[in-house]
Amino acid sequence: MSFLSSSAPKLAPWKVLLVDDEPDIHDITKLTLTRFRLDGRALSFVHAYSGAEAKDILAREKDIALVFLDVVMEREDSGLEVARWMRQDLDNQFTRIVLRTGQPGQAPEERVIVDYDINDYKEKTELDRTKLFTTTFAALRAYRDIMKVEESRRVQQTYREGLERVIAASAHIFQQRNLKDFANGLLLQVVALLRLEQSMLLRLKAASVITGQSQYEVLAQIGDMEGDEIGPELVAQLDDARHNRISRLHGDTYVGYFPNNSGKASLLVLKGVDEISDIDAQMLEVFCSGVAIAFDNILLNQEITDTQAELILRLGDVVESRSHEAGNHVRRMSQVCHMLAQESGMPDDETAVLMHAAPMHDIGKIATPDAVLLKPGKLTPEEWEIMKQHPTVGLQILDGSQRPILKAAAVIAHQHHEKFDGSGYPQGLRGHDIHPYARIVAVADVFDALSHARCYKEAWPAAKVTEHLREVAGHHLDPVYVDLLIRNMDKALAINEQWPD
Repeated sequence: MSFLSSSAPKLAPWKVLLVDDEPDIHDITKLTLTRFRLDGRALSFVHAYSGAEAKDILAREKDIALVFLDVVMEREDSGLEVARWMRQDLDNQFTRIVLRTGQPGQAPEERVIVDYDINDYKEKTELDRTKLFTTTFAALRAYRDIMKVEESRRVQQTYREGLERVIAASAHIFQQRNLKDFANGLLLQVVALLRLEQSMLLRLKAASVITGQSQYEVLAQIGDMEGDEIGPELVAQLDDARHNRISRLHGDTYVGYFPNNSGKASLLVLKGVDEISDIDAQMLEVFCSGVAIAFDNILLNQEITDTQAELILRLGDVVESRSHEAGNHVRRMSQVCHMLAQESGMPDDETAVLMHAAPMHDIGKIATPDAVLLKPGKLTPEEWEIMKQHPTVGLQILDGSQRPILKAAAVIAHQHHEKFDGSGYPQGLRGHDIHPYARIVAVADVFDALSHARCYKEAWPAAKVTEHLREVAGHHLDPVYVDLLIRNMDKALAINEQWPD
């Protein structure tokens, strides 16, 4: 992957500070060096007329390459004090220093020249045009070479720190086990690594393309892009990255292409990118190469989970169709359970398990004889005892699995006919001894049964359903989940509309 700047930066002039209490020295020096060039860069002059003024400028401006420093100004050692202050107090080890004096015999001791890293010492009378050029050239060339070494050191340090951030970010997102959390975690880490504020992670849809619809699904979004549709311009950029199998910068939008073994390539969209440094590009490449492997594993796990959930849903359909229940009953149950779990503050991974396990609540009815299961009238006491066996049968069918969904389904199948006041079956559990999954399923099951027509009743209006739920709260059903359903009745009714009989 590569990030290219739209234009090469212009070469800034070398910044030279002239420190002297004689204005004529400033003018002569500037005039003499007017045509000076090193590496195609001219000189830019900054002026100070005392040691104190020089310190102010040096503290403020960090890119001064060379200082021509008069020794004697307000005091006989003003220049030497500035040199000492630069190296020791300001800790400026890069700017080159050339001492100048108009008073022969004021030369500093050798110790001072060494300790303060003074690059040259000249009497003003000997600085003719040639010597001034030569002195300036030598000093600036030394500064240039020092800064190259320093820049290389900084690059290595930045890259090392970047890799440390990559490792830390990778460790964080690899802990995520579902696609949604993984995608959001990945996006947060990429944005943090590159210090951006807008991004989007997409992947190719599994289904074939339908004319007029985007073939990309959004996995995660951050910043102002949230809620944005994938417009024609972005689709064209995504298509370009996918067809050419390359990451590309389009104006201020970077589209990254990351293939994986699943065939569902992921694409990263970063907004507000003017230019990304080579180091950032390398960090992103290292980060995403590891992410691609994790993505494959996440997608594989997701495929297994989706397959398991679909099989459970289909088994639920079989049971419901055998008992002449409506075909979408288990789908509505699943969605209402998921909604109630979310509204109760249950963690996302648990709400997902509940949603996938809920369709199996009546799996035990598969062993209930037709004469009992399909009897149109009231059951005899003997027949009712047979019907009441289906929770235990459901447990026997599902018990023993270590898979989270099947373990949850076993609990739900066994407990969904328990009542909050302890009058339910088969165990007579009371209150919070009943698993939260089973308490939620019981509320969703009653809501769905009342809201839809059966062979023995018409569908009840929402107001009547709400009234009945309030009546049985604390007796048959957990009042907390009843209250949640009533407060979110609009969401429950929307689920009914989405999955009608």
